[in-house]
Amino acid sequence: MSEDEKHLHEHEQAFEDHEKALYQHEKDMAGKGGGEKVVKVQGSTILAIAFLVGALIISGAILVGSNSISASLAGGVIAKPTIQPTVQATVQPTAQPTGSAAQISVAGMVARGDANASVTIIEFSDYQCPYCGAVEPTIEKVMADYAGKVKLYFKNFPLSFHEFAQKASEAAECANDQGKFWEMHDKLFADQGALAVTDLKKYAKDLGLDTAKFNACLDGGQKTAVVQADFDEGSANGVSGTPAFFINGELLVGAQPYSEFKTVIDAALAG
Repeated sequence: MSEDEKHLHEHEQAFEDHEKALYQHEKDMAGKGGGEKVVKVQGSTILAIAFLVGALIISGAILVGSNSISASLAGGVIAKPTIQPTVQATVQPTAQPTGSAAQISVAGMVARGDANASVTIIEFSDYQCPYCGAVEPTIEKVMADYAGKVKLYFKNFPLSFHEFAQKASEAAECANDQGKFWEMHDKLFADQGALAVTDLKKYAKDLGLDTAKFNACLDGGQKTAVVQADFDEGSANGVSGTPAFFINGELLVGAQPYSEFKTVIDAALAG
């Protein structure tokens, strides 16, 4: 038996002794009901594996799967396997014209901007959606730059995986009953991290609403059907995520930059 083989045999024996001690430790911990058992055992196992790998490297051999790769410590280089990082791609939303005007009702709704403006923007949005919050400054700039030419309507499209979005939408509709829809809208987007029912009721108080009526509206689910109707209407017109904007019937999807809105609005004004 060569010296390298003797060294390897000795390290393998040490590893087996370590595994026996680890097994006994696991039995003892199980008997005591240790809550951190998994973490501790995993740590010991990693150390044991590292110990064996170190032993193998010292003996001049690394076993990879069923293949044995030998390297001379005198001058050979053992290549370390590289781990390719996983890259999560961010898909940028793009403008998606529908080709024909969407059939969306705005009857009875309160517009932001000049009600007689020739360009109508209908926004389907979710108060908890970070992209919806991110695009708000862009919408404000659009409304300022195209004052008198553009009017904006807001439709509710609360996504099911946003815990607070549904009630936030209902809160805005309850505020609408008291003439404060847009004021509540702005409050909700101002702090998207505070949309619990207690927050919504605080906003109602801050806005000077009749809190008894507002609370009854919110707690009683009086606007659940209104919010659902908006959601269904959006779905029927091709909305599948938020934010989504219909600009004179042209669909613009996502938190688009100002230039995208400008392109569609200018085309609508020119037409």
